[in-house]
Amino acid sequence: MSIVRSIIFVIIMLGVLASLHELAHFWVAKLLKIKVYEVSLFVGPKLLSWKHKGVNFSIRLIPIGAYVRFNEIDEEGYVVESDNPELLVNQPRFKRLLVSLAGPFMNLLIGIITFFIMFGVMGFASTQIGNPITGAQTGDVAAEYTPGDTIKAINGTKVYTSFDLYFELENDDPGEVMIVTLKSQETGKNYDIMLTPEFVKKPLLLIYGSSNTENNEYHGWYVDSVDEAQNNGNPVLEPGDYVTHINGKSVADDDFEYFIYHLEDQEYLTVTYVRDGVSSDVEIIPKYVDYVSTRGIRTLSYTIDSPEHFFAALGYAAKMPAAIGNITIRGIKQIISGQEKAYNLLSGPIGITTMVNDVVKEEEDTTAEKLTTLIMISAVISIALAFSNLLPIPGLDGIQIVFIVVEMVIGHKLSDKAERRLTVAGFIFIILLLILAFISDILRIIFGY
Repeated sequence: MSIVRSIIFVIIMLGVLASLHELAHFWVAKLLKIKVYEVSLFVGPKLLSWKHKGVNFSIRLIPIGAYVRFNEIDEEGYVVESDNPELLVNQPRFKRLLVSLAGPFMNLLIGIITFFIMFGVMGFASTQIGNPITGAQTGDVAAEYTPGDTIKAINGTKVYTSFDLYFELENDDPGEVMIVTLKSQETGKNYDIMLTPEFVKKPLLLIYGSSNTENNEYHGWYVDSVDEAQNNGNPVLEPGDYVTHINGKSVADDDFEYFIYHLEDQEYLTVTYVRDGVSSDVEIIPKYVDYVSTRGIRTLSYTIDSPEHFFAALGYAAKMPAAIGNITIRGIKQIISGQEKAYNLLSGPIGITTMVNDVVKEEEDTTAEKLTTLIMISAVISIALAFSNLLPIPGLDGIQIVFIVVEMVIGHKLSDKAERRLTVAGFIFIILLLILAFISDILRIIFGY
């Protein structure tokens, strides 16, 4: 049933975003006193229709799109040409440009407002750097950083919000030196720090489960399963155990990660565990693997509890389009360099539905957590729709924007022949894009994300 709910959610979400997009065209047109003949929310058979101030409004059955009609249509379905100065086609270029830009701008605005509301409810992660994680790589160029300074770039790539910041961190080679550009909150000047990785050997107990030590009374790691290779093929721990200490060090201590990663090669580790409420010690032969120290970048998070944080949250929400654009550009570069599969960049309705369904069917998340994730996905999709609608493709606003801009540059309207050629080229492009999106969605389902 989760897939049915996911499909319904995606259809309604895309329908609402498309309707608000088209309503933005309508509102700007009315503001500029441009004639509008029809506004349709959704498509298909009419459910409800009415007429107001000369405009035919309707709500239709299938919530997968919407449209605004600026031309009169004759009985045979052809556009009626007219010199009526109220028609969009006869308006000055700047007015036509504003009407075309209104839809994408609305999608950007919806995304920004949605993120701002989320930040207000849940708080927000800033790009201000906090205290380093114990045992992490440290800065040794220019100056040690000051907690509270703002991260501006990673290895020369500008970052805008925590979204694209962590994208850069997750896609960085942990074995390479990282240059972090920071802006001092005291001087306002930028400076660089260099994070140099440390290579160590990490001991593994070969257990699987939960490392959240706050979820149980023993403040230990819960063991869900044990690898058969544990203790040189003689497993000691069992599912249901709680590992509380290693070599006398509590796994719940803040500096435990630093402690365990900097143990010298030892033949045995003394492991304290709880089984059936009884605590015991046992010596286990660990398996050592090569490990690179963590980058240690921890950002500061805030709630909106002051005017300063209110405007900070608004600023981060306003930067989300830039962050999403930044991630998209980085993704394209990774595809070109062979670091990423091409089908992971483009997603169509199937891919969106699959992503939503993964959220809906997640058993460990609460309803509130699922709803929050779905709202965030909707905000990202709204911003993505703004960018995609600017593509010079027939049926999208981008093609009209290109025509208008070209007119402004050359001083006259493009010839019908030139428009037809551009339209045909754009039509071929959108067909190829749709096919690629469909293939990408299928490949992700087959091979996984």
